[in-house]
Amino acid sequence: MSIVSPAGRLRPPLRGAEQAALPKSRRPRGAWARRAPLLPALIFMIVVTQLPFVGTLVISFMRWNALDPSNRGFGGLSNYSAAITDPTLRSAIVTTVVLTASVVLVSLGLGLGLALLLDRKFLGRGIVRTMLITPFLVVPVASALLWKHALYNASYGLINGTLSWVWSLFGSSHAPQPDWLSVVPLTSVEASLVWQWTPFMMLILLAGLQSRPMDVVEAARVDGASTWQVFRYLTFPHLRRYLELAALLGSIYVVQNFDAVFTLTSGGLGTANLPYTVYETFYQAHDYGQASAEGVIVVLCSLGIATFALRTVSSLFREESL
Repeated sequence: MSIVSPAGRLRPPLRGAEQAALPKSRRPRGAWARRAPLLPALIFMIVVTQLPFVGTLVISFMRWNALDPSNRGFGGLSNYSAAITDPTLRSAIVTTVVLTASVVLVSLGLGLGLALLLDRKFLGRGIVRTMLITPFLVVPVASALLWKHALYNASYGLINGTLSWVWSLFGSSHAPQPDWLSVVPLTSVEASLVWQWTPFMMLILLAGLQSRPMDVVEAARVDGASTWQVFRYLTFPHLRRYLELAALLGSIYVVQNFDAVFTLTSGGLGTANLPYTVYETFYQAHDYGQASAEGVIVVLCSLGIATFALRTVSSLFREESL
């Protein structure tokens, strides 16, 4: 806040201590004027997100099983110790890690290839880009139902129909008709998630490609650099932050995926991840205390990944501002 001196000159802005020393009538009110419109949104966010988590945290320290209503009370860390020593939860952790890593890595590879394709000018690029983005806009449950019935079905699915058509070209009428959800259940879930999340990776990487300094790329080509050398030494280092951002954001969402596992396999055949295990504990075992403890563990794992994501975003913004 600049103050005009009696001589008519502007004084430098007051610091925090100097503002506090002023009478209340002379203190600047700009900070409150800027923050006041945000208070309703902040209060709404706290009520919707933080209060339910606090309630879950409180229940996680209680003995609360709907099948034994008389045995209810404070249980301390017993729910957490039971969750950590539960072999089902340990198996779900391994499944979650494998599912998340495979989906994110494959989606990144495919998204990078599609982004490099869309970065070039060709006829119909806008239509192709819209079609490639479409899978990400489909509701997750609808996407899982599409894969379950239209693609994986052993009787009328597209995959087995294509196999029958290919076998018929070679004069054979006995094409294999496997039940994909039973033969390769985890791979089937991964394929549906890769189809859904590849457009997300593509959009982030395409934004990174279009932010490249093209004068440097053109100078490298004039100097005789090949397409691979331009990608290896210019494009890929520039995309490193965008690759990290896409991988971290994708990991946050895939770790919490429930729709595909529930719709495709119902958690059977080794496909139960952490969110589905929490669902089973809550709705089938009716152990609200242990389910809450498992939910807190999932939230802590997600927060760990989100911390890295926020740091990556902050570093990316700092680099863009330089």
